Amino acid sequence: MSVDSHSRLIRRIAEAADRQAFAVLFTYFAPRVKTYMRRLGAADRTAEDLAQETMLAVWRKAALFDPSRAAASTWIFTIARNLRFDAQRRSRPTEPLPGEYDQVTADDRPAADALLALADRDERLRLALHRLPATQAKLVQLAFFEDRPHREIERMLDMPLGTVKSRLRAAMHRLRACLGDEA
Repeated sequence: MSVDSHSRLIRRIAEAADRQAFAVLFTYFAPRVKTYMRRLGAADRTAEDLAQETMLAVWRKAALFDPSRAAASTWIFTIARNLRFDAQRRSRPTEPLPGEYDQVTADDRPAADALLALADRDERLRLALHRLPATQAKLVQLAFFEDRPHREIERMLDMPLGTVKSRLRAAMHRLRACLGDEA
């Protein structure tokens, strides 16, 4: 199967929700994505799940594919890699920030003053986010609250990757300025 035919299949999926084109693409790429995941250290079941998720994303995002920017295989394996990163991020236990649980009472409930400080910090963050320009606020929401990769944000907002990154940096600089020492 040629590289060009993969692009045509994705185009048929995007334009006509062509199930037959998807079946051909799935048959070709799903085993390769699974093997790729296994080589990266994923357990067999996890590799299978990630391959399925990847192909589902190909179905859903086919309209976003741009053959002038990347080959179909590159696009599909980038989706797979990003899904793997997301899965790893979700599976990692998060460690508390230093001082986050310093004021815990014997029955494991935060002390009232700790709750007030947390509520105050949340309110200050909310106000600081509202002070950002709409584009920067949207980028912060997508990157930090929805945990989306920069490449996905680039495609979602039809914005160059460098612009996504520079606007996120500017947004974080503004948030730090608004929040002072807390950021």
